[in-house]
Amino acid sequence: MPGDGIGPEIMAQGKKVLEVIGKKFGHQFDTTEALIGGVAIDETGVPLPDETVKACKESDAVLLGAVGGPKWDTIDPSIRPEKGLLGIRKELSLFANLRPAALFPQLKDACFLRPDIVEKGIDVMVVRELTGGIYFGEPRGTKTENGERMGYNTMIYYEHEVKRIAKVAFEAARKRDKRLCSVDKANVLDVSRVWREIVTEVAADYPDVELSHMYVDNAAMQLVRDPSQFDVIVTGNLFGDILSDEAAVITGSIGMLPSASLGESNPGLYEPIHGSAPDIAGQDKANPLATILSIAMMLRYSFNLTEEAECIEVAVEKTLSQGLRTGDIMDEGGTLVGCTEMGAAVLQNI
Repeated sequence: MPGDGIGPEIMAQGKKVLEVIGKKFGHQFDTTEALIGGVAIDETGVPLPDETVKACKESDAVLLGAVGGPKWDTIDPSIRPEKGLLGIRKELSLFANLRPAALFPQLKDACFLRPDIVEKGIDVMVVRELTGGIYFGEPRGTKTENGERMGYNTMIYYEHEVKRIAKVAFEAARKRDKRLCSVDKANVLDVSRVWREIVTEVAADYPDVELSHMYVDNAAMQLVRDPSQFDVIVTGNLFGDILSDEAAVITGSIGMLPSASLGESNPGLYEPIHGSAPDIAGQDKANPLATILSIAMMLRYSFNLTEEAECIEVAVEKTLSQGLRTGDIMDEGGTLVGCTEMGAAVLQNI
């Protein structure tokens, strides 16, 4: 689903990567294109047509470009482009959001942290629960009581919700450095105490993965103080929302970061974490690397093609080592290239 803004440009480079990986490793990837977001509104009147939902559910994995733009800012909020993204997550029952925050050595000058911290390396995966917690708990609302306005939300997690996100996190840790840190607020919140108990129980099925626990306020501090101590972090919806953005920004290069949203049996959804960047759309200025790295995640998590995923990641790193930079990651001494040229360099390095 290319979507809006720079979506079609970065998706075009992503599809070329799939083709080259297929030829190199003897695979055939069959793809179907579908409408989502603003372009879907323009053609069908809704941001998520039934045909798109059907195509996604019949697929093994879903790759998304980006949605939204100023063209649709003034339309009915109930059919804004972003509703298409939220809608497909719901339709596919995607409860686990995987957000890696890795700093390529070639981009270390873009990192906001001290050089001595950067030298240790930054390679963190945040696994965020997407469909439960305080964002969805009931009761919720606003009212006036004793002459004062008040608002209230309820943080709720059921055992099955914690178990399934914990399993995703343990499986992700198995594919990495086999270390998992569960983040909660068990010293204050009853729901966090239950969360911690259940994650600990699930750990019995993963004796090869080292499990630790950390309070969320300490985790926020430790991510900045020494991110190298983390491998995979698993946490609830609210804490994950905050920590995943913190982990992303410490790398200093949002245009480089992929993501995955996974369910239990439905296809996973893979997308760059950046937006549709309408100000540079159609100008061959977009950075395709986050989309290309999202494809690597897709190969690893939906198809279990680890070697192929690593091949893409190594090719991206080699491309950066050659000094090629799109505008968002441009640094002193780099060579400015466009979306197409950056994609072609990755293909050559694959």
